[in-house]
Amino acid sequence: MTLSSEHGDLGAEDLKIITLARSARARNGVPEGAAVRDETGRTYVAGTVELESLKLSALQTAVAMAVASGARSLEAAAVVSAAEAASAEDRAAVRDLGGPETPVLLAGPDGQLRSAVTAG
Repeated sequence: MTLSSEHGDLGAEDLKIITLARSARARNGVPEGAAVRDETGRTYVAGTVELESLKLSALQTAVAMAVASGARSLEAAAVVSAAEAASAEDRAAVRDLGGPETPVLLAGPDGQLRSAVTAG
């Protein structure tokens, strides 16, 4: 199913991971929230990690959670952030697990889609 709206042409599953990422950001009071969907349809949701000895973006954390849970590939990734573009590091993490064609969706804090690029 593809939905056309203020989100562009996104399917219900892509809208779901944006919603989950937005919820993680708000619930945890962190700068970013992210969600990824693996090859079986499972989702992994995370927020920014900022410890003295460890700093990971929300998307890097979500990818790490997927890997740690046995995911072999990614179908899609979403990040909710005030940033204007998904970082090269975030796209690289998605590419490492999902491949260069995996979509990376960036939404603003309001949940509105800002960009959809491939991890490539």
